[in-house]
Amino acid sequence: MNVSVDLIFKIAGIGIVVTVLNQVLIRSGRDDQAMMTTLAGIIVVLFMIIKMISELFATVKTMFQLY
Repeated sequence: MNVSVDLIFKIAGIGIVVTVLNQVLIRSGRDDQAMMTTLAGIIVVLFMIIKMISELFATVKTMFQLY
């Protein structure tokens, strides 16, 4: 249970940082860099989620003794 709460806080932290950077870059007229920052944040979060989904599939595979 503790790992899932940590993951939620990490994703929320990344979201807050990306949002602040996005707003700062948009206000300074750097729209392309703001979009790249948002895209980088999404990719980082997706990699974190993919790792967790991989562990879920491994657990289900072990639980049902699938090979």
